[in-house]
Amino acid sequence: MTNNSALNAFDIACESSWFKSSHSGDNTGAGCISVATLTNNVAVRDSKQQNGPAFITPSAAWSSFIREVKTGRWAA
Repeated sequence: MTNNSALNAFDIACESSWFKSSHSGDNTGAGCISVATLTNNVAVRDSKQQNGPAFITPSAAWSSFIREVKTGRWAA
């Protein structure tokens, strides 16, 4: 895998299993993301564009982001 921060989701699929939050339900029209755990990184993509680009961030940064969201300190 290359060291790009935006890779095609298809390129990542061989190495990972994508999953959606259980809060997403079956609503495919909603603004949902899929996440894949990589070695030391996390890939994030739009669930509606499974072969589109993916954003890759270090696992520690993703964990910090999730922690902030859960505590309510970050809101959309």
